[in-house]
Amino acid sequence: MTESRIKRLATTLMDATTDKDLLVQEQIYNALCYLGESEPEEILNSCDEYLRQHDKLAYPHRVIILKAMETVVKNNIALLDKSTAKVVIFLASNEMTKSKEVIRDWQQAASSVLVAVGQRFINKVMEEVLTKFQPGILPHYFVMQTFANLSVSNVFGMVPFLNSILGTMLPMLAMAKQDHMKSVFCYALQHFSESIQEYLANLDKAPDPTVRKDTFSNEIFSAYEVLFNSWLQHREAKLRLAVVEAMGPMSYLMPSEKLEEQLPKLIPGILALYKKHTEAFYISKSLCQILEASVNIGSRSLDVQLDSLLGTLHPQICAPADPSVPLTVKNHTEVLRCFTVLACSFPDRVLAFLLPKLESSNERTRVGTLLIMRQIINSAPSQMEIKKPFIISSMKLTLQDSNNKVKRAVVQVISAMAHHGYLEQPGGEAMMEFLVRQCALPSDAPKKPPLDADDLTSDSVQSISVNTLFLLSTTVDRMNNVLWPYLLEYVTPIQFTNALTPLCKSLMYLAMKKQEEGENASLIRYDLNANLPSPYALMTRLLVVSSQPYVGDCRGTAALRLLNVLHYSVHPALDQLWSKKVPLLVEHIEENTEKSLSQKEWEEKLLLFLQETLSAVSDNTWICHFVTEMCRQLNSYNGFPLEKNFLYKCIGTTLGACTSKDLVQKQLQELLETARYHEKAEREGLASCFGICAINHLEETLAKLEDFVRSDVLKKSVGLFSMFKDRSDNEVEKIKSTLILCYGYVAVYAPKELVLPRIEADILKNIFQCFNTKVLGIKVETKDLTLKLCLIRSICMISQAIFNGVKHGDFIFSRKAELVAQMVEFIKAEPLEAMRTPVRQRAMITCTYLVGLEPHLSDPDRTELIDTCLASVLALPPLELVKEREENGDDALHKEMLYGDTISALKDLLKSLLRRNMTPHGLQDMFAHLGPWIKSNKEHERQRAVEVSAALLDFYLTKLKVSTVIPFYNLGVLIALFSPRCSDSLASVRQHAVDCVYCLLYIQLCYEGFAQDHRDEMVEGLKALKKGLEEPDFTVLFHACNNIAMVIGKRVPPDQLMSLLLAMFEGLADPDKNCSRAATVMINSLLKERGGVLQEKVPDIMSIIHSKLEEVDEEHVRKAAQQTVYILASQHKSVVVSSLLGSSLPFDSHTCTMWRSLATEPTLTSQILEQLLDKVNGDVPYKESKCFLLGSGSERIATPLPLAATCALYEIMSAPESGAAVLGLYPPLFVTLLLRVSCTVGVQLPKNLQSRETRSSSHGPAPRSLQPCSCAVETLKVMLARGGSEEVARAVGSAGGWELMASPKRHHDGIAVLAGAMARHAGPRLPLIVKNLIPTLSSVFESQRITTTAFFAELLSSNVVNDLILLETMMDNVTARQKDTCMLVRMLALRGLGNIASGSPEKVRKHGAKLLASMVNGMDDKDDPHNLVALEAMSSLSKLLDHVEEKDIQSMLLHIAIRIRPFFDSEQSDLRQSSIVLFGNLTKFSEGNCEVFFEQILNGLVTLLLHLQDPKPEVVKACKFALRMCGPNMGCEGLCDMFLNHLREDRSLHYGEFMNNVCKHLMQSYPEMLNRLILTNLFYFKSNWADIRAAAPMFIGFLVLHVDEDHCQQVDLDHLISALNLLLKDPVPAVRVKVAETLGRLVRIL
Repeated sequence: MTESRIKRLATTLMDATTDKDLLVQEQIYNALCYLGESEPEEILNSCDEYLRQHDKLAYPHRVIILKAMETVVKNNIALLDKSTAKVVIFLASNEMTKSKEVIRDWQQAASSVLVAVGQRFINKVMEEVLTKFQPGILPHYFVMQTFANLSVSNVFGMVPFLNSILGTMLPMLAMAKQDHMKSVFCYALQHFSESIQEYLANLDKAPDPTVRKDTFSNEIFSAYEVLFNSWLQHREAKLRLAVVEAMGPMSYLMPSEKLEEQLPKLIPGILALYKKHTEAFYISKSLCQILEASVNIGSRSLDVQLDSLLGTLHPQICAPADPSVPLTVKNHTEVLRCFTVLACSFPDRVLAFLLPKLESSNERTRVGTLLIMRQIINSAPSQMEIKKPFIISSMKLTLQDSNNKVKRAVVQVISAMAHHGYLEQPGGEAMMEFLVRQCALPSDAPKKPPLDADDLTSDSVQSISVNTLFLLSTTVDRMNNVLWPYLLEYVTPIQFTNALTPLCKSLMYLAMKKQEEGENASLIRYDLNANLPSPYALMTRLLVVSSQPYVGDCRGTAALRLLNVLHYSVHPALDQLWSKKVPLLVEHIEENTEKSLSQKEWEEKLLLFLQETLSAVSDNTWICHFVTEMCRQLNSYNGFPLEKNFLYKCIGTTLGACTSKDLVQKQLQELLETARYHEKAEREGLASCFGICAINHLEETLAKLEDFVRSDVLKKSVGLFSMFKDRSDNEVEKIKSTLILCYGYVAVYAPKELVLPRIEADILKNIFQCFNTKVLGIKVETKDLTLKLCLIRSICMISQAIFNGVKHGDFIFSRKAELVAQMVEFIKAEPLEAMRTPVRQRAMITCTYLVGLEPHLSDPDRTELIDTCLASVLALPPLELVKEREENGDDALHKEMLYGDTISALKDLLKSLLRRNMTPHGLQDMFAHLGPWIKSNKEHERQRAVEVSAALLDFYLTKLKVSTVIPFYNLGVLIALFSPRCSDSLASVRQHAVDCVYCLLYIQLCYEGFAQDHRDEMVEGLKALKKGLEEPDFTVLFHACNNIAMVIGKRVPPDQLMSLLLAMFEGLADPDKNCSRAATVMINSLLKERGGVLQEKVPDIMSIIHSKLEEVDEEHVRKAAQQTVYILASQHKSVVVSSLLGSSLPFDSHTCTMWRSLATEPTLTSQILEQLLDKVNGDVPYKESKCFLLGSGSERIATPLPLAATCALYEIMSAPESGAAVLGLYPPLFVTLLLRVSCTVGVQLPKNLQSRETRSSSHGPAPRSLQPCSCAVETLKVMLARGGSEEVARAVGSAGGWELMASPKRHHDGIAVLAGAMARHAGPRLPLIVKNLIPTLSSVFESQRITTTAFFAELLSSNVVNDLILLETMMDNVTARQKDTCMLVRMLALRGLGNIASGSPEKVRKHGAKLLASMVNGMDDKDDPHNLVALEAMSSLSKLLDHVEEKDIQSMLLHIAIRIRPFFDSEQSDLRQSSIVLFGNLTKFSEGNCEVFFEQILNGLVTLLLHLQDPKPEVVKACKFALRMCGPNMGCEGLCDMFLNHLREDRSLHYGEFMNNVCKHLMQSYPEMLNRLILTNLFYFKSNWADIRAAAPMFIGFLVLHVDEDHCQQVDLDHLISALNLLLKDPVPAVRVKVAETLGRLVRIL
């Protein structure tokens, strides 16, 4: 019986192999393999029988079965007995040869079965297959392939058969006419030859160690003759390649004399194939094997073939290999192996062939030749040893090649040469120089991608060269003496600058190695190496390149480290100093990046290091040599301005340390004569040099400069020095500029006590002699920008030197006024329409230092300076305009920085002037100049002026020192100047204006006697306002201006108030309308403090404001209107309300403004709100109107008065000031508006208002909607916000409640959201609200009954109703609604009763019987076609069950369980969910009825487990809950734990793994339930949901997997297999996959 069932299972699976889905086919294969693991022989026999019986089964389906058989055999080969093996072998043999045509997939699968069996039963396999291999009969294609694969998989088992196979096969070769047969014979011969070679190579492990090569030689040669003489000439390319692949391994086995005899024909034959095949790998591989075999036998024939071999193989290497095509790379490898074989045998001839190719004009030829050279240098070292000089000399011309690919190949050859001692030969230096030159290649500029994708950039060549140089230095020991100290020769030449980093790294490594060998003292032997750079040259070079430490792959670090290693060679005294200082410098570079490093600070560190080095050396002769070398190297850096600039500084530092005055003067003269004055960096460098030198040699420096100034060099006629005779006027100006700059640097650097007496007498005199040009005795203004800027900088440096060098007042600078006047002239000369140069900025910086010196400037000079600078900077066009003009982005950025620097310079200058007169008068005088700019109608001028003002006031406040209390007489005027600017159209002006007011008020406090660090709370509040001024939002600006006015009103002294108001009124005419409005706000705010002031003039003001409202819509006009309406309403509220209600709907903006003004005072607002509530409640909300055009239907039309009153309520309550009044009337407002919303859902506007709303919405911005429901909702929303229930409004909004309220279908859901929010955030308000709402439960309006019931239902879910003693009242009223004619009211009533479980669970017990009765009645509601009431009853009952008495539920427990069971599989997901959740809750009461309810759990268990795959997530969640609840009642601890751990809501579920474990526990605890569980699952085979149809068979499969054998008999296997077989035809592939998987598992219960 068991046998037939396994067979039946296997048959069922094999029948399903016809399935077209690949995943199903794969699962069938897996299932068969699974069955095979259990009963391998039975399954193999079943497969055999099935395939024999189903002879017509199409081959793709047979393939699945054969592959399963192969897997079963492979995995169970040790368990198979001979009889089964024979069956399998016979089947596979027949399957393989059944069709004479080649059907690859089918026959390959059968062949693989034979190969798998052959691992153990080789003799049996061979016995069977050899029957298909008869002499004289051409065998099947796959017979030969099987032989070939067997020879690879079982070498020792197969080789003994090969002799006879070869004997039988040889005659067949001539019979093979078809290409595929010839190919398979070649395939077999190739693998036979390879396995014979492996056998012979491992004779010690072989079963028959007597086997020899000769055993097979003759047969292999016979086969070779057919292949070579006949098949190799075939026109089919694939066959020729198969022949070639075979001949390579065969050549090793051919008799030596035969191979020698065949070589003259064989090699040309193979070489000829290169022309016929584009893919050459197989040809090259075979050729290499033939060449190796030929060399092994000592062939003499190769000598004759060599030329043709070389000529054919060489182009193969020259064709570049494509890395994306692996065979081309492999081909290169095989061809290079061929060259290795040939080079070992014929070194002279190979070199004679290759080396001339290096001079070819073809790039690929040169590259390919170099690749071969590298190969033979590496692989034939002994043969090449005596050829080294010849090879090196032959490479010389190649070193001049400019092609990047050739260069890279040369670098690779040099690397190979280094490893094999070539570079130690004469000529090796040229190779090293080439390598260093490649390291120095410049980086390629970005350009278009090359057309040839294989093209290399110089970057790539450089990178390879750098890596090669470092590797040679560090890993090839024999190169140490070649590279050291030779590489030092490349450090100083400027053309090798780009190679410095790798050079320094390599040299450092080599030097350290030498030091380890004890050669520290003789590290550099100048006696043996005359070409090496001197210590002075090395130190100069390495120090200068370190000034730009991150250039060239961080060359600063490498240069400094090399310098440190060479310290003994530079000077023996430097050991201690450099070992301490150099690591610190290197650390500083490594701690920073190119962006974070301060260049100035870094250069100072290097110059200090140089200074300390010179001190440590303390040898004037050495220093003289050093400085001479530095000057000599200057010209080398002509293309490197930054490095040259630093070198000048180094020269200055070194000259300063030089004690020889003559040398100093000589070098200074030489520097002046040879400098390239037209370069800016050089001018700066030379000036720095002179300045630094002046620290120790002031007299010599000044003397040399004066000599040069007086010389004819600066005259226009031909000078004394012939070297200057060709200088143009422009160059003379540049020389003058440099000399002027030199004097400035000298003044800064030289000792102050020495230089100050020389400033006016010598330095300034010579500066102006250079600057002033006279023609016929008349001074001519220079036009040279450089000269002008250098003069400004020099005077600035001189002023700084005086300012920093003396105490205040000790030095009287008599030429101060003259210099200031000169700067003013420069500023005036700059064009106002653009800022093209930094002249303004530099001149103002200079004036900043000058005005701080004695004596004081005269008032006219001071006034002219201020006005000139303000006009020159503030009037410049806006920066945005300048950016638009600039096409170049870098230019625009430069201009932006220049603008910013110029504004900063102006601020600093004005601060410097103000410092000289720190009094209210001084401040007033400064703002007398700034005032017109602050009020300018041009935004950019205002912005700059107020920014400067803020900086000045902050400076004044910071520096103010008040010794006696004095009046700040101009506070009011200054505040009036700035406070309206807090509303300027520009955000930056607004921000700075607040800062100005802030500073002015603190200045006032200081003058009142408060300490400078005193902080006033109100004034500090101004800072908090700044954030709100960033955006031009009117409301924020209004509040800010109002708050600023309040602070001003509190802090301005009484005597200043009138002047402040007068100045403010003038501000109303401000050209900026924002500032005009701000002035209005501030005036009103200030006047509000004196309440009675406006009372007398109210009528006049009202008339003015009303007219203004009609004329212009401005903020300050609106404010005045609000004030007026408030006064009128406080006296005549009824009239005001009635007249405003009479305004046409929708209200225009002016009417809305007037309504909002009524919210100002709480008492007044309360009275007006009560009047409006009466208007809303005093009329019906709508009237029914029949639609004649639409038949007998009707529509509801809103009544006008309640609508207008609702709009008015909205406007008043939208004002923040109405809060107190709304709080006082909270309950009546809330109830009225809630019912108003209820009664307006779906209500239409009157027709006259519909057209008016359409008209108004088409003009200007759309007003608030007039639709009755939207209007009511918005009014309720604003009432909540204003009544302190912002959280309620926010919560309802975030939950989408407001939109739901306006929806006719979802209105009750919106009301529930509102009720929940009220319970959470406004509990204390509820008693009065509930009291007012109860009467509406009996309202004639159905909408009001729905609204109130929904509101109460949701409230009952909160404990707040119990706390407020509202529960019983509300519960009774809601229970009474169960008989309401409206089904929605009945449903909501049940929801409310169920919610008591959440809101007041402790009360459920008391009213349990009553509540349960209501729920059961709900489930039995007869007027419930869509089960909505039943659904609500189930949901509510689930909530109540946790809290009712057990006795109350016991009597109806079974009734409820049976009643809800049909809902588990309902088409409605909400019914499925609610019934399953309720079922889970019912389990808590099952103890008293344990056995009866346990039966209900078992009835539902399969359903719950399967619905874990339900398409609805909420149903899955319900199932998880129900199963967690059922777990403890199932009497299985493991199952209970699984349900609790794996079915948590927050945890994702791996369903298959989970069900596997569940079934394991079920079968351990309830094995007798197996058949019942399976039958229940069978019911779901017809489920509408594919996931559940797939889960059911999987469930069965896992049950079967874990059941004990004792309980297998209860299953009706035939019925089960039939059902599965039927489901195996399911249209969904995923279902069929699970069925196939389960069929495989049924083997457990057979």
